[in-house]
Amino acid sequence: MSSFQYCPHCGHALTALPLSGRERMACVQDGCGFVQWDNPLPVLAAVVEYDGRLLLARNAAWPAHMFALVTGFLERGETPEDGVARELKEETNLDAETVSLIGVYEFMRKNELIIAYHVRASGTIVLSEELADYKLVAPEKMRIWSAGTGFAVADWLEARGYPVRFFDRQTGQDIPDPRRPWQPLPADATLQYRP
Repeated sequence: MSSFQYCPHCGHALTALPLSGRERMACVQDGCGFVQWDNPLPVLAAVVEYDGRLLLARNAAWPAHMFALVTGFLERGETPEDGVARELKEETNLDAETVSLIGVYEFMRKNELIIAYHVRASGTIVLSEELADYKLVAPEKMRIWSAGTGFAVADWLEARGYPVRFFDRQTGQDIPDPRRPWQPLPADATLQYRP
């Protein structure tokens, strides 16, 4: 997130000031007191289990080969559980039958904090205009990207005894588990990405 240059409350130029142990942009105009804290935004992510498989979606702005979890921002006045169910309904038309927390993950590149849930879903998939495509992947065949929501998928798979296989999105090659960089690749690892 880029910093404000001007105060969104009174319009005066912001000044860099040391506040709460960091330099922050703040308004020094008498009576205003605005501070841009620039805290991470809470993002909800759903590891969607549908018909015994995991649902991955492709955002309309992404390349054709790129799929990930259904995600969205937490809105004012809703619990994270309600928010992830809402996002799933809005983006796929699926209903959340059960929602259970997997974990919380950093995504510093976008200044976000990911709250990931396992969602068992039912209904008929109808994509919103935000999504261009989807695919269903058997858990044992899942290959995982090594960032943000990929770690939630890895934790979910591992907790259920499925293989955890990470790949590099640039090259398509399998890579060691970034959560455990000291472990070598599994013997059955492939060097080509096969969706």
